[in-house]
Amino acid sequence: MQDLPSRRDFLRRSGQLALSLGAAMHLPHALAQADAYPHSSGSQRAASRLPDDACDCHMHIYDPRFAWAPGAKLVHAPATVAMYRQLQQRLGTTRNVVVTPSAYGVDNSCTLDALAQLGRSARGVAVVNDQVSDAELQRLHQAGVRGLRFNLAVGSVTTVEMMEPLARRMAPLGWHLQANMPNEVLLAHRAMLARLPVPLVFDHFARIPLQADATHPVFDFVTGLMRERRASVKLSGAYLYSKRGAPDYDDVAPLARALVQLAPTQLVWGSDWPHPTEQHKPDDARLLDVMISWLGSEEMVRTVLVANPARLYQF
Repeated sequence: MQDLPSRRDFLRRSGQLALSLGAAMHLPHALAQADAYPHSSGSQRAASRLPDDACDCHMHIYDPRFAWAPGAKLVHAPATVAMYRQLQQRLGTTRNVVVTPSAYGVDNSCTLDALAQLGRSARGVAVVNDQVSDAELQRLHQAGVRGLRFNLAVGSVTTVEMMEPLARRMAPLGWHLQANMPNEVLLAHRAMLARLPVPLVFDHFARIPLQADATHPVFDFVTGLMRERRASVKLSGAYLYSKRGAPDYDDVAPLARALVQLAPTQLVWGSDWPHPTEQHKPDDARLLDVMISWLGSEEMVRTVLVANPARLYQF
């Protein structure tokens, strides 16, 4: 009996090694439970086999080496690059886009560090305000940043008034402007958004109400920009709006399928890992499989997971 603890330790380490090497086979259920995926429920890998270069276009890194912004509201436990690589192995993705979370304000150090670790398979979306220098924008570009995020819903450190001036400055870099905007803010600034000199990318289904149809002003405005190829929408954060919830989020399906039908070249997908708004973490593998079911075909999966991100993020 004295060797039992060491054997358990051996099994635990073996499970970690298998995950780190991206083992193709499922681990036994008990062992998978012992080595749970960080910030993600469930233990099974995604059932869907993803095409080469499949991209997760919305995720965050939280690293304790970097300090929170003063007054940060939505902070999170460590969610490091090493942890995220475990999720990549679970899902089968190989590319990703690191989005600076609101907890860091306009300090992009954590994101830039993550991009350096992840290398050429990653791109970034930064957060800056109107005090940013041209030299800093160039530095961000060289590090792999391809857009600026305006999160006007949670812990905002930027304003609507900064959008157009910064869009003019980022246009020569080939960047896009990423927006997370409450419905009333979006509608109040439709004219400005429609004339921006850069592409728009709307987070989390553009916050379109789930029961919206073509007559809804947010649905009409967002899909109009999509049809003109001036805006894209991230199929991310289904759990943020679903009333029916896991495992199928089936009340989100009509909106998702409507967007796929209207403008498939203007859609990307993001895991939203580590799900900073959620106390009870969703099952990322199940979320991915559900999203793929909304796409409906292998060709559409390749369009949304590979072709559209490659164009938007300049892979």
